[in-house]
Amino acid sequence: MLALSDSVFAETKYFIIDMDGTFYLDGNIIPGSIDFLNTVKQKGKDFLFYTNNSSNNVEVCRTRLHNMGYDISPDKIVISSHVTIDYLKKHRPGKKVYLLGNERLTADFEKAGIILDDKDPDEVVLGFDTTLTYEKLRRACRFLAEGREYIATHPDFNCPTSDGFMPDTGSMMALFEASTGRKPDMIMGKPHKFTVDYLTQLLSCRKEELCFIGDRLETDILIGQENGIPSVLVLTGVTSLESYKNSSIKASVVSNSLKDLAALV
Repeated sequence: MLALSDSVFAETKYFIIDMDGTFYLDGNIIPGSIDFLNTVKQKGKDFLFYTNNSSNNVEVCRTRLHNMGYDISPDKIVISSHVTIDYLKKHRPGKKVYLLGNERLTADFEKAGIILDDKDPDEVVLGFDTTLTYEKLRRACRFLAEGREYIATHPDFNCPTSDGFMPDTGSMMALFEASTGRKPDMIMGKPHKFTVDYLTQLLSCRKEELCFIGDRLETDILIGQENGIPSVLVLTGVTSLESYKNSSIKASVVSNSLKDLAALV
């Protein structure tokens, strides 16, 4: 385990934990992960799970964890779509949205009272749309070319699957940029500050009282580096120790797993 300081968690009240590659892998909870959560609670601290994957909703995440033998309440799961919906309600009230998202994301937007419009929207919101069609792409490109505000839920290029990966929202961002020259005006998920602002408001805490834990340098760790927040890289997912050493993105702590991290909490 590599740590910048023995007191790195002195101010930490909430651990914001990535899921796939951090807490579980290939449909199984990584050994020692539940023990880590128990240690966090024993030390008078708390945690949330946070995933950028806006193709899932809270119930999908809960069911996945339940099937692995771990039950959790809905309020312990945050998704980049929550940050996006919160931003639209607070800063773009009443605006019409063209949403690229599957049925779960669409249902969450509708439940939140967001006005969805595929004819004359004010905003284009790009989520991880696992039901993407050419017609959706064509329509979105036209709206972007016309100058509608453009928001993405998160920047991940690929989403890991049991047989490799599938193109994620970041890949669609690259497609839209190639077609229209537009990059998102805002990206809501990790590593962007919108996520930090959402969490500090949700938890009524200062950003210094957060700590992000995950296996991806460009999201889980970069959000800490860019916002002055402690972060922990676990080596149970996509990042190896060698690739970490060769990266300019640095964590406060590098740990083999959540199990090993428990000793520092």
